[in-house]
Amino acid sequence: MQVELIETFLDLMESRSFNRTAERLNLTQSTVSHRVKALEAQFNRKLFTRNKGGTVPTAAGLRFLDYAKALQNQWHEATRAVTNAGALERSMRLGVQHDLAEAFAGEWMATIRRELPGIEIYMEADYSNQMNRDLGAGDLDLAILYTPHYLPDLYYERIGDLHYVMVSTEAQMLAEIRSESYIRSSFSPGFDRAHRLALPHLSAALLAAGQNMAITRLLRTLGGSAYVTAATAERLADDGFTARVQDAPVIPQTVYAATSLRTRHAHQHRKIIAAMADLLATLPVPNSEAG
Repeated sequence: MQVELIETFLDLMESRSFNRTAERLNLTQSTVSHRVKALEAQFNRKLFTRNKGGTVPTAAGLRFLDYAKALQNQWHEATRAVTNAGALERSMRLGVQHDLAEAFAGEWMATIRRELPGIEIYMEADYSNQMNRDLGAGDLDLAILYTPHYLPDLYYERIGDLHYVMVSTEAQMLAEIRSESYIRSSFSPGFDRAHRLALPHLSAALLAAGQNMAITRLLRTLGGSAYVTAATAERLADDGFTARVQDAPVIPQTVYAATSLRTRHAHQHRKIIAAMADLLATLPVPNSEAG
């Protein structure tokens, strides 16, 4: 398989421009054209047409798209497996949402190492948008994330919830929260919707961030009020730095496991997903009001 032909086709499907694809792949436009013609010659079908509006996929190009994604995914998996071949039975690349990595990376990896000692693991913390793209491209084998994109080749399952609570350095009740010192947490589109419905008057804060660790540092430096994970709220309270805002609603964030459709039943994947689900299940659900 000439994977460069597939990757050029997929980039052109996204960019809809021979020039842009050439720039993005660091190629000449003639090389892009040559690769597309080579692919078209194999199918004996035109995959793109060019007009004043740009490059448009033909019916054959649209039909080939899902197969091309699957081929690229399989090639990346095969490349990693062969490149990393050694004493271990296989290697896996895992993605995990930033806040989940902060909370569980050590325990999660300890369980995976115990359950799957023959597998080499690479783990990276990231945001859902990038992990969905990496899964679709075959650059990740599995991801634990907040926001599924329900791409055709991917499989998502809900595995638990992480709860966020409001803390403050200056207030104990919602009526005392000052919008000018409020740090709006933006962990996911779902979290944003829940926050907007529950607290519309705090949806237009002057400062926002999308990572629990960053928000914690902002609170410690600037003071104010914000949503953080329940575990972080306890640590900050133990330090005497913040207090829970007693009548602020708890906002749950659903956690999903994502894999390719082809590997969703693989025993390694099931063990890795179960390890995170078990960790989430151990978390106490905070009261809707602090006692």
